[in-house]
Amino acid sequence: MRIDKFLSTMGIATRSESSSAARKGGIVVNGTPCRDASKHIDPEKDVIIYCGREVTYKKYRYIMLNKPDGYVSATEDGKDPTVLELLPAEYRKFNLFPCGRLDKNTLGLMLITDNGELAHRLLSPKHHVKKTYAYKSKFPLSEEDRILLEAGVTLDDGYETKPAQIELDEGRASGRITLIEGKYHQIKRMFDAVKNKITYLERISFGPLTLDASLKRGEWRELTDEETRALEEYEK
Repeated sequence: MRIDKFLSTMGIATRSESSSAARKGGIVVNGTPCRDASKHIDPEKDVIIYCGREVTYKKYRYIMLNKPDGYVSATEDGKDPTVLELLPAEYRKFNLFPCGRLDKNTLGLMLITDNGELAHRLLSPKHHVKKTYAYKSKFPLSEEDRILLEAGVTLDDGYETKPAQIELDEGRASGRITLIEGKYHQIKRMFDAVKNKITYLERISFGPLTLDASLKRGEWRELTDEETRALEEYEK
């Protein structure tokens, strides 16, 4: 890969900026200044320094976002703000998209990436990727209703949900629910099926990822190397 293309792909510099930096000695390859930005490199092996900053090659980007209320899980929307608008402008040059959807008023863990193959695998029904949500309900959940929800209930459109897992808090009006599917408004509709109502919903885990408790609503960070490895190997 050419140096200028590498720096452009990494979102560091345009090709013209790379050429200018190279002529001024601002690009160093394996400890040696490189005056020609068209020189080919191996981005996975060579050490590239651009204007004093080492640039690490990333084939894909993975971002953990703590989704706030009111944002839609889409790349663009004509009415509401999207989760991508919470990222800095420099990230918008990549072909990032939300992996899966959270309802507009559902909070919590959202994975944003440009790895379409991985997203397809994580969202495929055959892989049964677990998603856990913290919730609050209008009424305490009876033991009978908990058993019904865990076994699977029939939604308003006739769809029968797959088995779920529910961990109840004291008082039984809040807890955590784990699904292996993600139908439209599924948890809300499941509680509707047992004459109850969801009043708060936050996703706290998705596959191997757990929401970083240090992230405030609307904040984000790139995944750590350990999280990235776990994600890329998950359900292979």
